[in-house]
Amino acid sequence: MSKPSPRDMALARQARQAALVMALAIVGWVVLGWIGRDYGWDPRYAFLIDFAALAAFAWALIVTFRVWRQGKSGK
Repeated sequence: MSKPSPRDMALARQARQAALVMALAIVGWVVLGWIGRDYGWDPRYAFLIDFAALAAFAWALIVTFRVWRQGKSGK
């Protein structure tokens, strides 16, 4: 088995980072939504939390797509 190239290691690091952002976004979204309901936060904060989670998911999707494309191209 050969040693992974620096490029492969960089792609793996980016993929792990995207996965971590997705996981933290889901956990944060659920927890903050639950806290907001329990403490009676204004609904505009729920929208703010939703939009922050959507932004995190969009960023992770873009990074994942770029990693996938770079992995396929072999560049």
